[in-house]
Amino acid sequence: MRLAHTALGGAIGVMWLVLPGVTADHSDHEVPVSAVGSARGTAAQEDETSTGDLVLPLVAAGTATAVAAYTYARRRRRARTHTPATAGAGPAQLPPPAPELDRQARRSLVTADDCVRTSREELGFVEGLFGAEAVAPFTEAVRYAEAELSAAFQLRQTYDDNPTDASRDILDEIVARCVDAGRRLDAEAAGFDQLRALEQDMSGALRHAEVRFRELNGRTGAAGSTLADLGERYAPTASFSVSSQVEQAKDRLVFATTGLNRARQSADLGETDRAVLHLRAAEGAIAQAEVFVDGVDRLASALAAAAQALPEALDDAEAAVVEARERLAAGTAADEPVGALEGHVRRAEATLAVVREEAAAGPYDPLEALRRVTEVSAPLGTVPCAVRLVARGTTADADGLVGTHRGAVAAEARTRLAEARRLLDRDPAEADTFARQARELAERDIRAHGNPYGGRPEHTNGVAGAVLGGILLGDLPDAKAEALTGGAPGSFGGPATRARRG
Repeated sequence: MRLAHTALGGAIGVMWLVLPGVTADHSDHEVPVSAVGSARGTAAQEDETSTGDLVLPLVAAGTATAVAAYTYARRRRRARTHTPATAGAGPAQLPPPAPELDRQARRSLVTADDCVRTSREELGFVEGLFGAEAVAPFTEAVRYAEAELSAAFQLRQTYDDNPTDASRDILDEIVARCVDAGRRLDAEAAGFDQLRALEQDMSGALRHAEVRFRELNGRTGAAGSTLADLGERYAPTASFSVSSQVEQAKDRLVFATTGLNRARQSADLGETDRAVLHLRAAEGAIAQAEVFVDGVDRLASALAAAAQALPEALDDAEAAVVEARERLAAGTAADEPVGALEGHVRRAEATLAVVREEAAAGPYDPLEALRRVTEVSAPLGTVPCAVRLVARGTTADADGLVGTHRGAVAAEARTRLAEARRLLDRDPAEADTFARQARELAERDIRAHGNPYGGRPEHTNGVAGAVLGGILLGDLPDAKAEALTGGAPGSFGGPATRARRG
């Protein structure tokens, strides 16, 4: 703001210096009327034109400088103060200290990520009912929010990797981008509700949700059979990441069953608001149950593909070992110390021998085998093409875990997941590493969060899982309360509008 005031003062100063000259020109060149005739008008016009030519550019330049400075100062001030936690505060509020700003950035990332995920989920139901063209503006809003959030996560990764003296600026921008993402979704919430028009007629939306529920219920049973088959065909580690997902899908479907039943009952009684609340909660549960089931099916496909790709990956890695041995023998390994290359070769030979032995002996984990082959191949200058298969599976697995447990997962796991997604096509091996870190961090958060409601019989209808999954915003209700939800169900929108149902 001081910069803006200085520039504005400069502009006024320029005008103050120029305008007296204009006055002097007019007084110094004044002549008697009788001596002038028609030439006076022409001379005066030329004099005024010359002066105007000088004054107007100076005034315009000064004004433009002042406006630009004020705009910059206002944008910087907004980035520091206009956040979800301080949006209602006056402009005189001081910026938070660095530790609080760090916490604010983490909270902003979690909130924005939750809003994007919930908006994407509800958008899927509406698109299935009305078609892609009808929801195009809202799809664009979600994409915009995703882009802002992706940039914010990338900044957070940079900050985590190497905090510097400019860290406050990075944290400021993280918060500003998250706020921008949320505002875009908030701005579309009213139009989204107008399209859905659930208060006028929710029969179509209810039928659509029930159809998806029935289809998913059948797929969940099939996923149980798939999981059993994976246990027989592969090593236990191969399917460990999805071992509980069928049961979790069933838990979400129990919750969805209750929600759909109560939505229909409330609609029949004319209790529209309550019916919409239950419908939205059921839709969220159906979406998450689908994530669990998709995870089992995706892993089954990935394991089969990995088993098929492993022989070629082993051959390529062994060829790289042979080439490295030849370089050592010929003394042409000048690009790195001979001792280091020799170490890489020995490690690769040992690992490849073990992998071949495990694959031939019986049930094994093809994805883990591919990962190990990749790790020993990279130092020898080759990476199996199948590494992208491994990275995609690991990233999708971590994304499913975060999305279905977002009521507990903090910013660090989400940041590593975002980095894995960013690197997936550029550096699959690195993406796989970040995805594994994301899963480990998410599992840590989930363990720390726990399930404090697991032993309460009044909440055996899946409510605890819905709270853990972020389907419900808030805590569980009192045991005496006649309510399905522990809080408002999340809806399409940003921080200001996502809890409007309930």
